[in-house]
Amino acid sequence: MHENHITLTQKSHSIARIGEKRYDKNDVKVTLNLTYETKEGIDIMTNAYDEYMRGIVEPMRLELVDAGFTQLTTSDAVAEHMQEVKGTSLVVINSVCGCAAGLARPAAIEAVAQTTAKPDHLITVFAGQDKEATAQMRAFFGEVPPSSPSIAVVKDGELAYFIPREQIEGHMMEQVRDHLAGALDQVCAK
Repeated sequence: MHENHITLTQKSHSIARIGEKRYDKNDVKVTLNLTYETKEGIDIMTNAYDEYMRGIVEPMRLELVDAGFTQLTTSDAVAEHMQEVKGTSLVVINSVCGCAAGLARPAAIEAVAQTTAKPDHLITVFAGQDKEATAQMRAFFGEVPPSSPSIAVVKDGELAYFIPREQIEGHMMEQVRDHLAGALDQVCAK
């Protein structure tokens, strides 16, 4: 079953529904609605999937924010932080995957709580959600390949230590926490 619907509507700021597709496979139905919006001369494509994901990731964002991390959601915010920051920043590249939920986020929160060498700044960007911010942050990591989740320790805007997904996934949370705590002790003590 494939249906395409096109409906045009006019409101105070132009909104046009440009498509709706329904897929029925193995008794699983998925509906995607695409909406085209124009606000102040800027075209924005909103996808039902994106809206759904925003709702799904909100608790994942808040887990770090509630622990004192600052979210950087735009490339400008990342550039400003990285160019102007003094001291040590702990950067968590957040992700929706299970190793972020069960390992990276709890390990980062607990490492900060248990170490005596506290970073000056707690920062997070969200891979796959805040794509431009994440790309901008990764640009400051030089030749380090993209990895999410991952954890970086940055000293005066320069990458000092990096824990990629491979050193998070498949490890116990306590191992990741202790690894990060050791890196914080090493970098923050200098």
